[in-house]
This record gives sequence, structure tokens and C-alpha cells, in this order.
Amino acid sequence: MRRRPRVALLVQSTFAYGRKVLQGIGAYIRQAGPWLVYHRSGELPTRLPPGFRKWRPEGVIAQLESPTILNQVRRLGIPVVDVLGFHRVRGIPRMRDDHTAIGRLAAEYFLERGYEHFAYCGTEGVFYCEERCRAFVQSLEERGYNVFVYKTRPPSDVVGVRNREAAGQFDIPGIGRWLRKLPRPLAVMAGSDVRAQQVLSACHEEGVAVPEEAAVLGVGNDEVLCHLCDPVLSSVQLNAERIGYEAAALLDRMMRGQRPPKYEILFQPVGVVSRGSTAELAVADPDLGAALRFIREHYTEGISVEDLAERLAMSRSSLQRRFAAYLHRTPHDEIVRVRIQRVRELLASTDLPLERIAELAGFLHLETMCKQFKQKTGYTPGQYRKISRL
Repeated sequence: MRRRPRVALLVQSTFAYGRKVLQGIGAYIRQAGPWLVYHRSGELPTRLPPGFRKWRPEGVIAQLESPTILNQVRRLGIPVVDVLGFHRVRGIPRMRDDHTAIGRLAAEYFLERGYEHFAYCGTEGVFYCEERCRAFVQSLEERGYNVFVYKTRPPSDVVGVRNREAAGQFDIPGIGRWLRKLPRPLAVMAGSDVRAQQVLSACHEEGVAVPEEAAVLGVGNDEVLCHLCDPVLSSVQLNAERIGYEAAALLDRMMRGQRPPKYEILFQPVGVVSRGSTAELAVADPDLGAALRFIREHYTEGISVEDLAERLAMSRSSLQRRFAAYLHRTPHDEIVRVRIQRVRELLASTDLPLERIAELAGFLHLETMCKQFKQKTGYTPGQYRKISRL
């Protein structure tokens, strides 16, 4: 019987993200283990606990934020995998979210809904907020849009990214004054779910209606936090479980003697979970609004562009022009987009066979669904189900 390696998991479990990373690690251990695991619930420690060396760990998976922890772990001389990505250290591979892809996904999400005014609210000194901001702004500026940016500078004595985010609670009046001056309807990306909750509080205090006047999107999809918000927060779902699984697999190979990779491994976000804080559309044209509502209400019925034009008593060419002018896509593209979004949701949340998913999403043929899904997402349905649900 294989001897159980001793592995330390220095991962924060007070937030949903860290718990999902741990769930991914657990999934790998159940498949390829067992391991003897050290993990202390709660906040990240600032230094290794007494007796840690005497425990004789053989590998570490850690969110390496504290310089003290980083130096102590390096001196252990054992395989280490970093699942935070704050420090770049030779010999310690990093697995982290692709923050550029997150920012671009948020931009596309709002553009698909017809928004023309955009804002970003982040926190200075929080590296992932700043990376997401750069990508969000760049993606929109490339399309000719201006983005209003607000960042809180936390007090100098506040240490740690989570503490810096939490300190933004005391800047809600400042966020409100900033929001008051911006054009509407406004699409606001927040750097995290914590920041998004603060933005929603500022909207409430300033009397800004959400989502009618300001749509707010967070990052992380912490379901507890999202459902504490009013309205319930829409958020980008990250692939934390997959990061944990792949980190455990890499550490296992390293403990068996494989050299660590010299590069970091980035993980794409799963998608956006839409809830009450974001509007489905933001268009001033009432006919276009009626067309989009009809698509949302009837996309499962195998509707065509001809059905849509007939319903609105409008020529197909006129309908095409309206969509091109406001949304920069065709009516057919919009029908496919709504159907593909439904396929994403069903793949991530159910074990239904693909034939049934195609039917529920309004596709007449499974082959059509699979082809269009691959074109739009870059994954086959089977691949998407695997990466979103482990």
C-alpha cells in the first residue's frame, strides 16, 4: 500500500473562493490519494505554526500572500504550489485565475445587453482588482467607449488583500458621490463581490435604482454574499475548484520527482451568473426592447428571425438594422446567444443528457447545439461540463 504523503494546505477558508479551492484539492485526493493533510480553518496565517517543521511536510499548496510565510515555505526545501499568484518566485509554480479574461468577460456581458456607459469600482493595493480593471477598461476603450474608474486607497496600516477590500465599507459615501455624477443607464463592474456589495449600498443611499439606473456585477460568485445583497448580486463565476484540483495533481507529480514548470497556469472564468443586480437589456428603442423580450420568453420554442419579424409586424431588414445599430449583432445571433447561455447553465448545474439540454434550450438538433456551443465558447459541451463541475 502506498505511503500517505504529508501535505499542508495553507488556504483561507473564511471565504467561498478558498473553500472551493479546498474542494478541488479534496476531489483530487479522493481520486489519487489518500494524503495526510494539515489545514487550519479560518484566515491565512502570517507565519507557519509552531511544530510545523517537526510534522515533516512533504508538499505545500498555499495562497502565498505573507512575505514571512513565503520565506518560511521556501526554506523547507519541499515542493510548493501557489494558488494565489501574488508573488512570482522561481521554483514555485503559480496557478491562478486569468484576471484579464475576467475583465474582458464582464465587458462583453454588458455590451451584449446594449449598455453604452461603463464604470469600474475597485480597490487600490488589491492586485486582482487592478488587473481586472485594466482588462475591463482596455476591452471597452478598444470599442470606442469611455470608462469611469473609482478606487479606494485603504489606510496605510491595513495589511492583506481581504482587509483592504473590507476597508472599503467605510468609503461608501465616496462611492455614492462618484455614482451620482455618472450618466445612466450605467453598467458597473466591481473588482470583487465584496466591492460590489459596497457599490450596491452606495446606490441605495444615493437613491440610484438597481438595475434600472445602474447594473452592478461582482466577481467570485460567493453565493452567501451575493444573496445578502439587495437586489441579489450578479457575479462572474471563477474556476476555483478546478484550480484546487490541478494544483493537487501538479503537487503530486512534483512530490514524485517531476520538475516544477517555469511558468504560471491561468484558468478561465466559467461565466456570469445573472441575478437581480443586472438588467437583461439596456436599450432606448421600444421595438428592440420588445424583440429582446420576445426572444427571452420564446427561445425554447425553436423560433426563427421570421417569427420575430412577424410578431413585431416589422420587415426582416428593418429588424436587422435595429439590432445592428444598438447591439452590433443580428437577431439570429441574439437567439443563439440566449440559447447558449441556457446550455451553459444546464451543463453546470444538472446531469441531464445532452439531447435533453438541446431540447430545453430550443435547439431542434443536438448536432446544431454542439456546433454552435463550440463556436461560441471554444469548448465542446462535454468539456464545458467537466471544467465547470469537476
